[in-house]
Amino acid sequence: MTLRLIATDLDGTLLDSTSSVTPRTRAALDAARARGIHVVPVTARQPIGLRAIAGDADFRDWALCSNGAYATHLTDGRMLFTEELPAETIRTLAEALRASVPGLLFASVREGGETFVAQEGYAAIADLSDHKRDPKTMGGVPLDQVLNAPSLKFVIRHPELAPSALFDALTSLGLTGFEATLSGAPFVEVMAEGVTKATGLARLCSHLDIDRADVMAFGDALNDVEMLRWAGHGVAMAGADAVVQDAADEIGASNDDDGVARVVERVLAAG
Repeated sequence: MTLRLIATDLDGTLLDSTSSVTPRTRAALDAARARGIHVVPVTARQPIGLRAIAGDADFRDWALCSNGAYATHLTDGRMLFTEELPAETIRTLAEALRASVPGLLFASVREGGETFVAQEGYAAIADLSDHKRDPKTMGGVPLDQVLNAPSLKFVIRHPELAPSALFDALTSLGLTGFEATLSGAPFVEVMAEGVTKATGLARLCSHLDIDRADVMAFGDALNDVEMLRWAGHGVAMAGADAVVQDAADEIGASNDDDGVARVVERVLAAG
């Protein structure tokens, strides 16, 4: 492959367990950019979460947020595309799931990832690390207000049940018209039908005139699987679930062992 673009997940992949960019990782990204290689964060986060680490990683250009639902330029704020989940689909999904799982709480990401609409009670079980937002700023509205508008990412959460149990319950409903995934965060994430990190990355690469064969992708969670399969070379982090490792061409070191940097250094040295 002729490496032209590095697509990397953040949490559990590029960032270490303290959510930091290590000096070695930063040096590897800088070396890639110096060769003219695009470095693109592809994340479940919104711009508010990217801003927290953008300076450390020197992210200034395109980023894919909400698991590929939209592409935003981190310097000038341009939006290349957005894919929203229709309000009717959100309501149908929420009502069906609430009928089988009592006690659920919901939130909706809107308006380029800048607006976060949380149901009453959601903030009480949220931490800053969950959405990179202070729960004190989340407020809380009646459920109907969470469900009444399109969403870039619809969040499903329970005070006690694990995200994997919620994901299984959602899958068992047999509903269609959306994409659901897990990112390692304490909730299920739902996007518009067909939206994955792979579809978002494909659209960005088309815009940049980059062939998928020249893309290297890094990831560690279920929401990275499609991207790892799509890229010319997919790298799963050590310790990732079996389904993630099976989707990759290579298993790298862990995020706490500069796994991304090690692979990038090797590829640059070979080139």
